[in-house]
Amino acid sequence: MGEYDFTLAIEGDLDYETLDALFEAGLGDADFVGEHSPVYATFHREAPSFFDAVMGAIGQIESVRGPRGHLQVATLDADDLVTMAEIADRLGRSRESVRLLVAGARGPGGFPPPALQLRDRTKLWLWSEVVPWANTALHAHLEAGPADVAPTVNAALRMRRGEARLSADQRDQLRRLVNS
Repeated sequence: MGEYDFTLAIEGDLDYETLDALFEAGLGDADFVGEHSPVYATFHREAPSFFDAVMGAIGQIESVRGPRGHLQVATLDADDLVTMAEIADRLGRSRESVRLLVAGARGPGGFPPPALQLRDRTKLWLWSEVVPWANTALHAHLEAGPADVAPTVNAALRMRRGEARLSADQRDQLRRLVNS
């Protein structure tokens, strides 16, 4: 069993009765923020895998009926954006070592490019791109987890929302595409 941290954005409103129902559904390991959509549930959950933790939480949330109907999870945030300092912490390396890897001055090169650069020149990388690079280039043994699961879960959640706007035939074609 591992311990996993993540946040789910939920479409729906929370009142005291719904909050009680969420805790009765087994969501005592979540902190809920907000009353009106979107509501955020931050988890620190013990489970066999990150995937199991996330899917279990989604199932529990969506089993509860809110004041305007069933709650629905919209997105998963699993801290995919990371700074160079966070990369160093997660890789167990010094910040200088990671700076040299990013610059290509050390290691095999090919470090993933930053996904975003903020106005203060802080660069952010997608952890989901750093993990496979580190496993190959540095022979790291980073576990499949948020970096691998979050983008796929979010794609499925987006697809589910988008399906409502499609005809039955279009939904069938889309499902065939996904399952091929």
